[in-house]
Amino acid sequence: MLMFEPSTPVNTPRIWQVGALCRAIADALDARFNPVAVRGEIVGFSRASSGHCYFTLKDETGQIRCAMFRRAASLLEFAPRDGEMVEARGRLDVYGPRGDLQLIVESLRPAGQGAIFEQFLRLKAKLAAEGLFDAARKRPLPLMPRGIGVVTSLGAAALHDVVTALQRRVPHIPVVVAAASVQGASAPAELRLALLGLIQRGGKAGPNSASPGVVQIDVILLVRGGGSMDDLAAFNDEALARLITASPVPIVCGVGHETDFTIADFVADLRAPTPTAAAELAVQPRHVWLAQLENTQERLTGSVFRRLDAQHQRLDAATTRIGRPSGLTARGRVALATSGQRLQSSLQHGLARKNEGLQRQALALPLNLRRGLARCDERLARCAVRLGLLDPSLVLQRGYAWLAATDGHAISSVAQVRSGQPVQATLADGTLDLVVSGQGKLNF
Repeated sequence: MLMFEPSTPVNTPRIWQVGALCRAIADALDARFNPVAVRGEIVGFSRASSGHCYFTLKDETGQIRCAMFRRAASLLEFAPRDGEMVEARGRLDVYGPRGDLQLIVESLRPAGQGAIFEQFLRLKAKLAAEGLFDAARKRPLPLMPRGIGVVTSLGAAALHDVVTALQRRVPHIPVVVAAASVQGASAPAELRLALLGLIQRGGKAGPNSASPGVVQIDVILLVRGGGSMDDLAAFNDEALARLITASPVPIVCGVGHETDFTIADFVADLRAPTPTAAAELAVQPRHVWLAQLENTQERLTGSVFRRLDAQHQRLDAATTRIGRPSGLTARGRVALATSGQRLQSSLQHGLARKNEGLQRQALALPLNLRRGLARCDERLARCAVRLGLLDPSLVLQRGYAWLAATDGHAISSVAQVRSGQPVQATLADGTLDLVVSGQGKLNF
């Protein structure tokens, strides 16, 4: 409880020891308020290796630090996170070593989403509906940037991490730092101003467009270290998100830790889990390019040497032909003699084959003649048989007669004769002279 000195004529206040005053205030709070229940939004939640949890509860008008010791934290039925609205029950206390008012939380339960988180979700849904998060819209990072821009606070550890990573990977690429606050009410405007300054030094301009001595920015890193959702609120600014989207220079966002997400992460061309990772993703290490250059040099050198060797061989061959024409003549004579020998050999072989053919034909000619004559005799005999079958005498022997006029013309119709006309009938054994007595009648 509070202690007061008796009134004196001059109202001289009592002089307290700091520790005693803190204990007195704690006693007064305990007597006046405890136990207490508080409803607010979690900001800056963290869990120490000891198991204790530390965070801040806030609303539109105020905030209070909270500590939840390991025993109470082990009884939690959910995982608290920034932006979540909760109801905390506990007791007020004063942390003497720092003189801070804090709420010792003994139980915690969710009570919906906090105002900050709800605002974040509304803006995220709005920008997503406009297509600002689409992967097709995002620009690829340059393979070999001429300059790298960094937007962050000069006093942030993220700047040291980024610069160290860039010096290790690409010490030959210049780095331009645009300073801006990364936390607080003025941070969004400062971030936009710093980012705009770097954008104006980049874009799609050609290599000779920048003024002499001015670094051409081809990629921008927007970075800061971790923190609560309230600490990262500057990177959830809508105007900043639209500036990132409109930037012709690719932007890599490395804000907070791997589990932290901001609107800037969603609209950036590439999201990195940490500031150091942003520096590593923005550029290829120098040794990779040096290795490719060395490989290209080796291939080019080998190709040149192979071409030179081939040309030297051609030159040697030409020198040999031009320097000793007698050699060409000798080779021509040898080739001509070889061709003559092949021609003579071919003629001899051809004549020998022809002679062999003639000899075979001479041996086969008598046999072929005999065979031909025998075939002709057979054909003649068959023809004689067929001709004998056509002999008219054979028909006369069967009782028929052949009538003919006196001039020898055959009579085959009664219309060819007249009455009284003499005709001759030839029989098998002789002829008869006849006279036609009437039409169709013969007189002997």
